[in-house]
Amino acid sequence: MMITPDDVRRLLGADSDAVLVLIEGRTEVVGQAALDTDDYRGALQVITRAELVEQAGGEKLSDRELSEQAAALETAIAELGG
Repeated sequence: MMITPDDVRRLLGADSDAVLVLIEGRTEVVGQAALDTDDYRGALQVITRAELVEQAGGEKLSDRELSEQAAALETAIAELGG
């Protein structure tokens, strides 16, 4: 599994402009401005913190809800390949 419940937890605990990205086979939570730097050029933006809060219906998620959100994001990434 590429996206874990811990990734979702880290994103929810980050600043309001945070984004979960995939880069070089790993996930990172970064500020929106970091996406314009050479370090993150070519990174796949998975979801913003604001999008996640809207999708999940809030910021306070149970362990089960964190797992469900991680699975949904994992599925969305898998479907990108067609």
